[in-house]
Amino acid sequence: MKLLSGPMKKAMAAADSLTGKRFSLLVASSLVATTGIVAVGLTNSSGLSPMEAAAAKALLEEETAAVAAAPATPTPETSSPASSPEAAPSAEAASSGPLPAPAPAPEAAPAPEPEAPVAPPAEPEAEPGPIQHVFLVSVASPGYDAAFGTASQMPYLSGGLRPQGVLLSNYSLLDTAPLPNGIAAISGEAPTAATKAGCPRYEDCTYEVETLTLADQFVGARLRWHGYFEGMVDETGKPDSCVVPEPEAAVTPGPSGYSATLNPFAFFHSLIDLGDCGENDVPLDELAGDLKKSDTTANFSYISPSLCNAGFRGQCPEGVPDGPAAADAFLAKVVPEILASAAYKKDGLLIVSFGAADPDPAAPPPDPTKVGAVLASPLVSPGATDAVAYDPYSVLRSIEDLFALEPLGKAGGAKVRSFASAFAASNGGD
Repeated sequence: MKLLSGPMKKAMAAADSLTGKRFSLLVASSLVATTGIVAVGLTNSSGLSPMEAAAAKALLEEETAAVAAAPATPTPETSSPASSPEAAPSAEAASSGPLPAPAPAPEAAPAPEPEAPVAPPAEPEAEPGPIQHVFLVSVASPGYDAAFGTASQMPYLSGGLRPQGVLLSNYSLLDTAPLPNGIAAISGEAPTAATKAGCPRYEDCTYEVETLTLADQFVGARLRWHGYFEGMVDETGKPDSCVVPEPEAAVTPGPSGYSATLNPFAFFHSLIDLGDCGENDVPLDELAGDLKKSDTTANFSYISPSLCNAGFRGQCPEGVPDGPAAADAFLAKVVPEILASAAYKKDGLLIVSFGAADPDPAAPPPDPTKVGAVLASPLVSPGATDAVAYDPYSVLRSIEDLFALEPLGKAGGAKVRSFASAFAASNGGD
């Protein structure tokens, strides 16, 4: 992570407001803790991150100065030789001349040097699981039957991809709007009135720096994440990273079809203020390059098209197919690139998850939140169906389970089901 990425004022404000878990990740309070950070970093194959190295260096300098400035330990007084019986002069000596000079006092014992701090042993790292690269593609659903039924409006998804993977036939959304589902899938936070309404005021939908996300967890575990968003440009039309609205502004689509409502990372100050969003939340055009080699592919990749290509009706230019046809065409282009990548072939999992619902208003489904999803991986049996009830919290919980991370928010609920067990190393991919 770039230590100085992001606006300096935001970083300073974030530092002032850090508490709780995020604070404990960034601050060590003693020389022992500092040495521990260094020791853990040196035992880790990837070493210290720039932020950790800077923090450790500063703390070491402060502790060294404090030790140097501390007053010397006082030495206990020794009794005077003249005060002991052996040293008392006789009467004859007192009358015959001056007393002999007292014997020199013994030298004070030097203060013991402080013991060198012992670095705490590094915590054993969790064994890497069979899945080390997860790709989550989010589009809008036309309804379960319109996507997976016999008269599917998404032929690539239902006829091309679904036979290669597992259909989650009982996957449902928390709301038909995209933002509540996206936020739940990366943080475990529940939908709010503002997120359901599409954020009439951007700042009303944001979360304080203490609220952590899956992206924060990946950074803390020394894993990499990326969000890829189609059409994400700055005010001049130039591709840019982590594009967010002004605090008081409404979240509205840009001319290129990008909308922050499809980018859940853009609503967390833990990512925006500390620079992770600016570094890892990037335009979709960067995905192809990152897929070329396994070591340039992030452990977690979140992929979202523009409003048009996500399948939202009425968002495409005139004369261009929209709705499920546009979403299916996007999947037919991007998914094969993922499936052909070295990272996917080695230890990958693709999740095609509907992050919103936009069914045909002329023929609305009975339950628009029942949308289904597809999992594809070299480690699953193709053509299978899983009828367990899943939702966006399940997506988060499953990814956390795959990477041995603690569940965030409502993903930790007792009723939240995880599909990570299907990828247990002991099942041999069955």
